[in-house]
Order: sequence, then C-alpha cells, then structure tokens
Amino acid sequence: MNFLGHVVRFIVSAIVLMLVGFIVPQFTVGGFWSALMLALVIALLGWVVEGIFGKRVSPFGRGIVGFVASVIVLYIAQFIVGGVAVTWLGAILAALVIGIIDLFIPTPFDAAKRKEKH
Repeated sequence: MNFLGHVVRFIVSAIVLMLVGFIVPQFTVGGFWSALMLALVIALLGWVVEGIFGKRVSPFGRGIVGFVASVIVLYIAQFIVGGVAVTWLGAILAALVIGIIDLFIPTPFDAAKRKEKH
C-alpha cells in the first residue's frame, strides 16, 4: 500500500474512533487529533502484539483471541494518548463496536488484500 493509502486508512480509523467515542459509554475521545493519535498508537501496539505472538493474536485477527487483544490494546492506548479515557467495560464495548463497523466499512488495506488474493 502506498503512503496515501496509509494516510486515508488512519483518517478513516480516526473518524471511526470518534464515532465509537460518541456511541460507547466509558470510551471518550477528546477530538480529531486525539482520535488520529489513538489510531496510530493502536496500529503500533497491534503491530508489536502481532510481532511477539503471531497473527493469531493480532488485534485485527478473528476470533476471541483477537477480540481480547483488541480490548487490551484499546485499554493500554489511553495511557499513551492524551484526551482519551477508557474503562475496561468501555474497551470491551468499543472493541465490539469497532469489529462490527469494520465488517461494513472496508479500509484501503482490506481492499489491497482482496486485490492480492485474486
């Protein structure tokens, strides 16, 4: 994926995080810049988790293990990014909502993966 694809992906992720912050109780995102930084930190933490434990534990992976990793990544990210407040319940609900939204809104990364398979 090219640089512009990554930029679009992070902007879409930030908008999704702001939407989730509006919908989910106990999950607060201060504004667009906090959401953009949160998207970046989530991506970096996900990359680290995937590097250590493999793709099966990736926050973007399928199944309960990926869901639990997403919850932990969301909870830890609040300590790195200012303007974000998350409780454990908020992280669980946010991971659930983000997973549902991810089913309906394909990111440029998903489109590139589908193109490679064909």
